[in-house]
Amino acid sequence: MASSKLSELLLAQPGKKLNLDKVDPSETHGYTDKEKALAKLEKNLDRLAVQQYQLYAEAKRSVLIVLQGIDAGGKDGTIRRVMTSFNPQGVHVTAFKVPAGEEKQHDYLWRVHKAIPGWGEVGIFNRSHYEDVLVVRVHNLVPKTVWTKRYDQINAFEEMLADSGVCIVKFFLYIDKDEQKKRFEERLEDPSKNWKFSPGDVEERKHWDDYMRAFEDAIGKCSKPHAPWYVIPANKKWFRNLAVSEILVDTFDDMKLEIPKPIAGVSKIKFE
Repeated sequence: MASSKLSELLLAQPGKKLNLDKVDPSETHGYTDKEKALAKLEKNLDRLAVQQYQLYAEAKRSVLIVLQGIDAGGKDGTIRRVMTSFNPQGVHVTAFKVPAGEEKQHDYLWRVHKAIPGWGEVGIFNRSHYEDVLVVRVHNLVPKTVWTKRYDQINAFEEMLADSGVCIVKFFLYIDKDEQKKRFEERLEDPSKNWKFSPGDVEERKHWDDYMRAFEDAIGKCSKPHAPWYVIPANKKWFRNLAVSEILVDTFDDMKLEIPKPIAGVSKIKFE
């Protein structure tokens, strides 16, 4: 069993340059028994359900969970497996796709700000504002002079959110190129998953190294104490789920949430 908290082991240290070549996407940090890990995951999910209830009852702060990763990295799977512990009544999932319509008529953070969860709520971003320093950079959609300024803009934006009561936690689901290939092939072999595959996925793989360098810069420049990034080894889905759940439990614990005190005289209230 791991001797240190995963929230410490997997944290992208603020102020330090990230080198993904030194991260093993198959690492499990001492968790060698899959069945025991799954049992711990279930305990974490039970705990998260309680913590979300406390957040909802307190209604003074919110939690924003950001999920990023290369295609087939496991964003959907993480939401499906880990976030199911949350009551849907207090959760909003936003999937950020290519800007369209009204979104294209505003700055790149406009649509993101609109999706920030309200007090007492959990917001989950499947992709996020970081696409504007990732895909935009890799495909030269805007000049370098534009996207390089966005790191500071994103940091200022997230700091403002944190100062306003939004607890931000960001996960980079890290798989290697072989694992991505395996997952793409599974999508092609399974008729029920064919729809998830796009010919464009093949083209994007040609930019693998460029994406890794873009992720390194985005995470290294934007992991802050008020909005930390965690690099999750995600080749093994069971460890990915355990790690994300463990870090979320720690994040909620650090918030020291409190159920509101009962109204005066509640113990004397009786119903006929």
